Amino acid sequence: MKKLFLTITLLISSISFLNAQEVEIKDDKVLLDGTPILKYEKINVSQHSFYSLETDDEILLFKWHNNETNQYSEDDYIILNFLTTKIKVESTSVEHVIAGIGMNSRKNMQKLVKWLLKEKVIDAKGNLNPEKVQTFYDKYNEDITERTSR
Repeated sequence: MKKLFLTITLLISSISFLNAQEVEIKDDKVLLDGTPILKYEKINVSQHSFYSLETDDEILLFKWHNNETNQYSEDDYIILNFLTTKIKVESTSVEHVIAGIGMNSRKNMQKLVKWLLKEKVIDAKGNLNPEKVQTFYDKYNEDITERTSR
């Protein structure tokens, strides 16, 4: 019985490992399993842009917003501006982009791309899926600016 359980566990682990996609940011490119899919630019610590490889158009602008409270992180949020679809998502779901302790921009952006791939917002070629962008908006947008305008 233990051997059967161990075999099934190893089989499931192997399948999960094989399906995992490796996302890496290297030399201002986003690589998916070693293949470039997007161009990447770090504007500053809290702002990052992603560009189409084919057209060089900016397709996504990411911003980290600390809500003007540097010492208090509970009200921080992210802004994902999908420029080609004209959809902006404001969300407190920061756990989808924070890769550990601190602000390691490259690792955080790799985690962001993995999230967008998982949600099928971008495909394996780096193309935005407008229908999935809308679904992503419906799931995660919290209209933070509208709710908290001063």
